[in-house]
Amino acid sequence: MPTLILTRRDTLTLLNMKDVIGAVEQGFRDWTQGRGVMPPKAYLQVKDGDFRAMPASLPGAAGIKWVNVHPGNPSKGLPTVMAVLICNDPSTGYPLAIMDATDITAFRTGATSAIASRFLARKNSKTLGVVGAGRQAYTQILALLEYFSFQKIKAYDISPKVTEHLIKSLPGQPVAASSLIDAVQSDIVCTVTPARQPIVKQEWILPGTHINAVGADAEGKEELEPTIVKMARVVVDDIRQSIKAGEINVPISKGLYSQHDVYGTLGELITNQKKGRANDNEVTIFDSTGVAIEDIAVAHKLYLNAKEKGIGLTVNLVDA
Repeated sequence: MPTLILTRRDTLTLLNMKDVIGAVEQGFRDWTQGRGVMPPKAYLQVKDGDFRAMPASLPGAAGIKWVNVHPGNPSKGLPTVMAVLICNDPSTGYPLAIMDATDITAFRTGATSAIASRFLARKNSKTLGVVGAGRQAYTQILALLEYFSFQKIKAYDISPKVTEHLIKSLPGQPVAASSLIDAVQSDIVCTVTPARQPIVKQEWILPGTHINAVGADAEGKEELEPTIVKMARVVVDDIRQSIKAGEINVPISKGLYSQHDVYGTLGELITNQKKGRANDNEVTIFDSTGVAIEDIAVAHKLYLNAKEKGIGLTVNLVDA
């Protein structure tokens, strides 16, 4: 029985945002209803960045993603985030596929924000502000366009060159925000930066704003002033990860917030155990740390599609 090898070019060929959204939502549904298992991700700190080991199992597939975050990589001509994923048959353990997961990571993160926004953002949201204009900003926008018809998409980055690249990659969509405040004053805001101190102030937040807080995905990282978190309805992807490495991790460590203040999980919204937004004036936050069930759900979908379309190489890793 061969193992399928998928390169980054292969996965990019197979990735489709609508399919990714469907796979991620089903993954959260399965996990929340007890059909999946996911230990918390493990971190390995090194001098110039960190690695994360992310295992999970869902009906049909089990696996692990090994992903790095090295902020200095762009100066070396490498992506900040790179990943490799092993997908196994849960009934035998056989390695079904080994694939580059760099773009899987970006697509599934954007998809998860879009799903959360469907429950937490105002239905008539017309403006989107993106803070941080790297690769993740691209997939945040791509995913949100599946649900919302924005009249204006505003992108802000401390590097005008990065903002310009994002604008060119999505012709006819984003424009450069005049300032960080301009980007933040939108119906939906996505923060996708590596900040380790708050860059978004409470005084800038308009009533009814929904924020996808994506950048804080490791201990000590935060993008929002703690007072924003305190006043908002907060939904997390995984409470265990969020209290240690999500947007709420620093406020909790300083005694400014409690895990008991968290309204609920995305899985609870998807399975109708809890409702989303309460009213049009409420500020809502989705604390996205990135969870392994997202990766395994998407990887299994790509594996099946690749087999159907004859994409990828096969090798015999296990000699019977």
